[in-house]
Amino acid sequence: MRAGRERRGTPIDLLVIGLGNPGEEFARSRHNVGYEVVTELARRHGARLKKSREQALTTEVNQDGRRLALAMPTTFVNLSGDAASGLVRRYGITDPERIVVVHDELDLPPGVVRIKEGGGLAGHNGLRSITQHLKTQAYVRVRIGVGKPPSKEQGADHVLKRLPKKERLVLEVAVQLAADAVEAIATDGVAAAMTAFNGR
Repeated sequence: MRAGRERRGTPIDLLVIGLGNPGEEFARSRHNVGYEVVTELARRHGARLKKSREQALTTEVNQDGRRLALAMPTTFVNLSGDAASGLVRRYGITDPERIVVVHDELDLPPGVVRIKEGGGLAGHNGLRSITQHLKTQAYVRVRIGVGKPPSKEQGADHVLKRLPKKERLVLEVAVQLAADAVEAIATDGVAAAMTAFNGR
């Protein structure tokens, strides 16, 4: 992982990348909870996400003296690494532990939020793309449980379709919790945030 020459001044403290698919047809689906968390973080800080040349919507905010870059790739999920590599160069990131990727997680029950440092990809195409581009799996993940589909054949429908109202409400609570988790990572560090959030 190398930071390119595009960034001027002090590198950002934390790069937060929320995964999702662009387009109204995918809004509020299980696969787009990462988008929702970044949108919520921008809202909390009174910031506006704008188009950037890194194939993402981006903004910068301040969290207790720490500078955060918020980003939503405008590629589809399975091409998220295209945006991630450009964002890493833009924001001067050389340490993958300063990257937080927020994504949906089939292996967690709906609404459960967990923080993880590095590890496997759990079949997530967005994580696979980011790992291929950054040549590392050591970035931090904020995982939002969306539950498993009834069968593997229904996996795409499970993550892409809009949800029943009851489950939608569960995920809305999870989005707020995941945004809290990102703020805790920025303020207190990954280890403390894991202790605070992973036991819930």
